[in-house]
Amino acid sequence: MPPLVFRKGLDMKAAVADELAAAYHSTVVDAVRADGYVRRTGRLTIHLAKEFGFCYGVDRAVDYAYQTRKRFPDKRVFLTGEIIHNPHVNDQLRGRGVRILTDEAEQTTEIAPEDVVILPAFGVSLEELARLEQRGCTLVDTTCGSVLNVWKNVRRYAKDGFTSIIHGKVHHEETQATASQATAFPGAHYLVVRDEEQAQIVCDFIRQPGDPAAFLAAFAPGACSPGFDPTQHLERVGCANQTTMLMSESLRVGEMVRAAMRDRYGEAETAVRFRAFDTICSATQERQDAVEALLASERLDLAIVVGGYNSSNTCNLARICADHVPTYHIANPACLQEDGSIRHRPIGAPSTTALPEQITGNWLPAGSVTIGLTAGASTPNSIVGEVIERLERLAIPS
Repeated sequence: MPPLVFRKGLDMKAAVADELAAAYHSTVVDAVRADGYVRRTGRLTIHLAKEFGFCYGVDRAVDYAYQTRKRFPDKRVFLTGEIIHNPHVNDQLRGRGVRILTDEAEQTTEIAPEDVVILPAFGVSLEELARLEQRGCTLVDTTCGSVLNVWKNVRRYAKDGFTSIIHGKVHHEETQATASQATAFPGAHYLVVRDEEQAQIVCDFIRQPGDPAAFLAAFAPGACSPGFDPTQHLERVGCANQTTMLMSESLRVGEMVRAAMRDRYGEAETAVRFRAFDTICSATQERQDAVEALLASERLDLAIVVGGYNSSNTCNLARICADHVPTYHIANPACLQEDGSIRHRPIGAPSTTALPEQITGNWLPAGSVTIGLTAGASTPNSIVGEVIERLERLAIPS
């Protein structure tokens, strides 16, 4: 019997509305919005970016997870991995009995036909989906629509014989899922490039092919499809990206590859050898645009970016801020410590939960201080509100 798959809700939205509001709503954030995204308390002024926090896709995924637990109270409910990259939200789900298969305690868990499995906002690979379908369990699919749009494009590349060049992070769940879609047709291939430096390696090889082994050695394990040969599989390419990457960088990567194809094959041939689609998530772009606008319009002493350390879109918001003002990427309100120090993720370091935090003392300037505040798309308003309250306490003169 095929699995029962839910993709458009479970008819329990009203039943979980109060629970979601209690867990993730913030009256403080509501008040800041109502006051023009500015909050002044004593010597402290906080400017909140006009787009921040939960996006539609994240909100929908969390909503579906709560509905799933309510709809199936007597069944085992699992997530294939973290629903989103926010430790608070994942802990809230664990507390409601949703088990996460990537947790160490679940490594030997076997899924049974009577179980319920939630697919996270990042999606899952075709291989993992096939394994779950073979189990016959109930599936609740929360894959974000923006991710599905990327998949549609890379599948089109694969069908037409184009190699997908994916601007993303090899070990990110979304990029792994996208890579599986990019090889959905026989003979199709992909290559994941992390940044412009790796994109330049690709461009150099396109312009003047060299040693394939040396080329492949420049990329992380898993960055290319099995059997990938740059001498063959870079002749027709299509660009795509992990939806949460820095948009300006993704666009530059695409233009770099287009220019290399033009230099190798000429303008006319490039039209049939190169494709590109803008697949940056609109919510990711809105949050990047909002923080750029904040930085341009206000004189800030520093910026604070709130979100999981393994959240790609949050890390990119921190990168944008750090180009303008001292910036601290914090995971939660507790990072603002009562002794006056701050625990934070080094800007520009690899996005991973295992990354050691830095601790910085005397980070909050004396006298009047103006702080820019934003949060990644997986950070709930409740966390943002608690950060604001803690900042206000820390700014009170002793």
